[in-house]
Amino acid sequence: MVELDKIWLTDDAVYIRSKDGSIAKERFADYPRLSGASEEQLRNYTVDRFGVHWPDLDEDLEFESFFKSKDTNPLYSLFIAHPELNASAIARRLGISQSLFAQYISGIKKPSRERLEQILGCIRQIGSDLQSIHL
Repeated sequence: MVELDKIWLTDDAVYIRSKDGSIAKERFADYPRLSGASEEQLRNYTVDRFGVHWPDLDEDLEFESFFKSKDTNPLYSLFIAHPELNASAIARRLGISQSLFAQYISGIKKPSRERLEQILGCIRQIGSDLQSIHL
């Protein structure tokens, strides 16, 4: 368990410093609920010995996850290249929890091949739907 010394927020991330002096961060952009939150919602958090909780957003980040290596993955690259994609809306469309979907995007969890194909298929369908619009 990480023993916390300090926690602070910037415009784009939450940082922690452990008692041993290690510093780590989690970017808000990697979590749909956090990335779409107002400054007021982000500043309203609680901390316990396990992590940070945003009650207004129903979002939790465990301190242990701050220090796990997170390699970029195809989903992360896709959402960074196309910020117009709304991860929360895609998660809802797929019936996946927003928190789990954010973990897929950030690389904390890896979707199965089948789940990845469902996600990509959904994004392709959205693109197809947009292409078929005639005004």
